[in-house]
Amino acid sequence: MRISARQAAKEFIESHYPNCDVAYLAGSVVRGEETESSDLDIIIIDRTISESYRESLTEYDWPIEVFVHNMFTYKHFFKQNIDRARPSLPQMCAEGIILRDTGQASRIKNEALQLLKAGPTPWKTIEIEQARYFLTDLLNDLEGSTNVLEDLFIVSKLADRTHEFVLRVNGHWIGEGKWILRALKEYNDTFAEEFASVFDDYYSNRTKSKVIEFVDEVIAPYGGRLFEGYSSQSPERAAE
Repeated sequence: MRISARQAAKEFIESHYPNCDVAYLAGSVVRGEETESSDLDIIIIDRTISESYRESLTEYDWPIEVFVHNMFTYKHFFKQNIDRARPSLPQMCAEGIILRDTGQASRIKNEALQLLKAGPTPWKTIEIEQARYFLTDLLNDLEGSTNVLEDLFIVSKLADRTHEFVLRVNGHWIGEGKWILRALKEYNDTFAEEFASVFDDYYSNRTKSKVIEFVDEVIAPYGGRLFEGYSSQSPERAAE
């Protein structure tokens, strides 16, 4: 039987990063969501590291993902995560169990918690219009498509774009992969259930009409579909 996640993480840190300033163990093993395929997400902050990097390996019978930063690169990644509205590193630091600390771990954890609480950079009107335009293009493709195999990929993209639209216009973080539904639930349980039901029904029955109706309802309060007159240029650039 393999050793516990926490013990494995401690031994890994002691073996590979004995002089680091901060180390956290994060991921499903600390959220109480551990499965047979769970790995150890370990965040290392070490002032002597010149560049950030990520490494995947297996030790102590555990798959391990280690994210290594110095005191400057973690801040850069925090900002990147805010700009893209996917707070991967702040989330890991905020939820992480502190396994090594030379005095900075609580400060960084609080910094991450404050960033998560503040939410992502709000979308401007131009970004909302761009999102409506892309959703309109996908909706038109789906309505006009006669290829059921191509429809699979159009609907997949619609699901991703629609989840992003809803969360960004409401000032919430977005997800990726399994985190899409989790992010939607954090925003609104009822909406998340409807979202999951609509797309599950499509993949079960290949009924396009419900997907189209659902996405149209989502963008309707923001002006609905957008094609005629849309330009990716700002008014100032368009006038040049």
